Amino acid sequence: MGTKHKSPEHPTPLTFRILLALADSDRHGYGIIKEIEERDGQGSAPNTGALYLALQRMETEGLIQDAPTPEHGGGDARRRYYRITEKGKRVAGAESARLAALVATAREKDLLAPGDA
Repeated sequence: MGTKHKSPEHPTPLTFRILLALADSDRHGYGIIKEIEERDGQGSAPNTGALYLALQRMETEGLIQDAPTPEHGGGDARRRYYRITEKGKRVAGAESARLAALVATAREKDLLAPGDA
């Protein structure tokens, strides 16, 4: 049996994390990894093989696209930069709302400790 992918409307956790990393800035692969690590903690980022497979799939699904190399801020012309698309923003927004509803339910059921999200 082949690997089953979630639909873009219900992104995998890795897809969602990549969309979050691209939501506020175009980034190259290493920049995406660093953004995920900064947000989620050291060791939380995918390995480069998994990242680039996900980026390729996400590009095919229309969630991300190529972005021009930044002319300022230390852009590296040797690297490929990615940008979230409007579809990617819609998918990330819908997933954010879905997760927020789950967290609200967890809060209602007293499953979160004081001070937790």
